[in-house]
Formats: sequence, C-alpha cells, structure tokens
Amino acid sequence: MTDILLAGESWVTVQLEIKGRNVIRDSEYGEAADRYVELLEGLGASVTYQPCHVAAESFPRTREELDAYDLVVLSDVGADTLQITERVAAGDTDADRCALLAEWVRDGGALGMVGGYMSFAGKGGQARYGSTPVADVLPVEVSTGDDRVEKPAGAVPRNAGVPDADLPEEWPHVLGYNRFAAKPEAEVWATVDDDPFLVVGDAGDGSAFAYATDCAPHWAPEALLDWEHLPTVWERVVDRVT
Repeated sequence: MTDILLAGESWVTVQLEIKGRNVIRDSEYGEAADRYVELLEGLGASVTYQPCHVAAESFPRTREELDAYDLVVLSDVGADTLQITERVAAGDTDADRCALLAEWVRDGGALGMVGGYMSFAGKGGQARYGSTPVADVLPVEVSTGDDRVEKPAGAVPRNAGVPDADLPEEWPHVLGYNRFAAKPEAEVWATVDDDPFLVVGDAGDGSAFAYATDCAPHWAPEALLDWEHLPTVWERVVDRVT
C-alpha cells in the first residue's frame, strides 16, 4: 500500500454585510480534497489529509515524520504555510519544512504538486515556491510572478505519452492552470495549449511530479473529475514516482 500525505485544498471565506451603519460579519470554512482523496484511495493508497490550517502546525518537521509516507502531495497550499509558522512569528526558530522536504526527496522520497491559486507561483506569485528549495526538486521551472492561465472558454489537455496507458489524445477540457516549463531531463506526459500539463522527473534518488491544473472545481470541471481515464493517469503517476 502506498502511504500518501496530502496537504492543502481548504480555505476560510470571511465576508462583511453592510446595512446602513450596521456591519454583519460572517465566515465559512471549505474543503475540496474529497474527490482527489477518493480517487487515490480507489487506487489502493492510504491518504492522510491535512487541510491548510492543519498543515501549518502539523506538516512534518523531521525526516522521521516524512519517512512515514511514500509520497507527499502539495495542493493549493502556499509556501508561507510551511515556512511562516507560529513559532517563527513569535521570534523562535523552526524547521524550514520546504528545505526538509527537498532534502527528503533527494534522498529517495517522492513529491507532487497539484495546480491551484496557491500552487507553484500562484496568484500574484503568492504561493512563492519558486524561491524555495522545493523548486529545486520539482521537474519544472517555477515562475516568481503570477503563473495562472485562466481559460474560461476551455483548454484541452493532450496526451504526450503517458506510459503503459491506452489514453485518448484529447482529454476533457480545463478552465485554467499554472504555467511552468519542464526541466530538460523531465518527462512531459501531457500538454495544454503548448504548455506542459503533466510532468514527472527525478531529483537525486527521489522523484516528483507537477500537475498544472486543480484536483477540484473551478479549474477542473466535472467532465474531467468524472473522466473514466483519470484514475489510470493518476495510477501511472503514483507508480512512476514511488
């Protein structure tokens, strides 16, 4: 069984409703990991899920904690969550979990990043992975600016050679993705509008993947999430990197 740690895919929405001189404050918590977790578990994996606020405190701080997993996946959770902790904010030192993760990958671990507003460079560059050690072990070059590509009319990913899989050339459309460039030694398994869409590669004794779009709406429409071949794609990815 493959043990996977998935971090991210959660948010809190805070809103103000103003009625004359009265202000009503409200908040709402949401998660969007369920479909991806269900898919991975359907492949026989055991998934430990840490929403963003849980990862902020509980994401592994030691090699021993990381060694409990075969694969770590970051999805829509920015680098600040792993680096600016409550300990650091209080003026104390803490583990640089981006550096720790990169070292773990080079020593044989497996890392994946799934697209979103707080993945890779992210919205306004706020995800900020391009300036962390995580970028060194990903199979793609991460921008330092806003890397989102919004495609409200839809963009069709194309199979570029997912190994050992009988997949159609065209995949269900996506509504957006993170733009990155594949590193020279990496394997591009799918493209979208001439950009890399699914990339895998090695880093030291370990390996990693980059998936340009989301694992949930809005970027990933129902047609993609319900696509009969999607489990096959992810099975090949997990097998390759672990």
